[in-house]
Amino acid sequence: MKKMNSIFIVDDDPITVFGIKKMLKPVAGCADIQIFQNGKEALNEIQERVGGSLLPEVIFLDINMPILDGWGFLEELISMNIQQPITINVITSSIDPLDLEKWYYYKARCPHTLNFKNKPIFKIELADLGYINVAS
Repeated sequence: MKKMNSIFIVDDDPITVFGIKKMLKPVAGCADIQIFQNGKEALNEIQERVGGSLLPEVIFLDINMPILDGWGFLEELISMNIQQPITINVITSSIDPLDLEKWYYYKARCPHTLNFKNKPIFKIELADLGYINVAS
């Protein structure tokens, strides 16, 4: 089990949020799991935490949300120039190939690790938590 300081789940679907929280229990020990209904709420919390409280180590980010969607969230996050590495799991039920193209676009621009996962999510891997097992 990986010990984590903070995880953000940014998704307006309560079933997806419930599933992610349940799947996190066996793989991540974390007392600070924050839930946000849209990207704007999550960005506000990140801005409050910059330079003070713990920034999230992992973010599960839905693409389609009201107020500020996942792509808008990524655009704002990139502009914040946060140095601490964050693993961001872009999650979507979309089958639109343009969403995958956008992911590649943001992956090339984003200083953080960007993963792409289709909904429904059946399992959370250690790579989704920023753990990369490098063979020597």
